[in-house]
Amino acid sequence: METVFVIAALKLVGYGLATIGPGLGIGIACYGCCVGTARQPEVGGRLFTNFIIGAALAEALALIGFVLAFIL
Repeated sequence: METVFVIAALKLVGYGLATIGPGLGIGIACYGCCVGTARQPEVGGRLFTNFIIGAALAEALALIGFVLAFIL
């Protein structure tokens, strides 16, 4: 019976770790986009486009971790 609780707890820990990583990734990408736009405002549009693509990829990792937490 205790094994079931341990496995359930590890699932929650795994889900928490899976959401921390993409959150950090999006934060770092946003920081880079803001710094790049501040240094060269004329390339702000291209930087924002790259930021959106990077944020989408990082968020996809969170969704995969979310689904795996429920499957396991």
